[in-house]
Amino acid sequence: MLKISVDFQIPFPRSLVYATYRDELVELGLSLPNVKSLELKSHQKINQQVYLEIEWHGGGNIPNAARKLLSKSLFDWTEYDVWNNQTFTVDWHIRTHAYQEAISLSGQNRFLDQGDRTLVKNRGLLQVDLSAIHGVPSFTRNQMVSWIEKLLAKRIEPNLIQMGRNVESYLEQIRQS
Repeated sequence: MLKISVDFQIPFPRSLVYATYRDELVELGLSLPNVKSLELKSHQKINQQVYLEIEWHGGGNIPNAARKLLSKSLFDWTEYDVWNNQTFTVDWHIRTHAYQEAISLSGQNRFLDQGDRTLVKNRGLLQVDLSAIHGVPSFTRNQMVSWIEKLLAKRIEPNLIQMGRNVESYLEQIRQS
């Protein structure tokens, strides 16, 4: 099990930062380093909550040699978000397109008001259980789990930081126009 913890401060008010993350996620996510494309599959607003389903296609910055050995669907996932407009939080979970029974990733992002600034606290939990996959020898599971968690963390954490930068740049452009 691996904990994900990334904080990012953005020099804009919380309501603006929160709405930008929620409403511009697809557009701003396209420039993340490990993302090739993404598509909004569903968007529903019910009372003070917004439900999003987004399909991500990753694989950017994966060496060609590794890409040839690994399934393409290993780099694709669907994200399910519940944005709570009263608490300025988003609860999310990710379903990988490959090895769904072995990989679990979920968490919550909180948008904390700091006056004219916003602190975005990204928290998540990545769990890999290779016992669910037939053919993985039990004597190598622990090593493989550690390797897979580190590999995924190297992809997830930079994306969370870059998303914060993307939101900040987006809001700077709006302010200047």
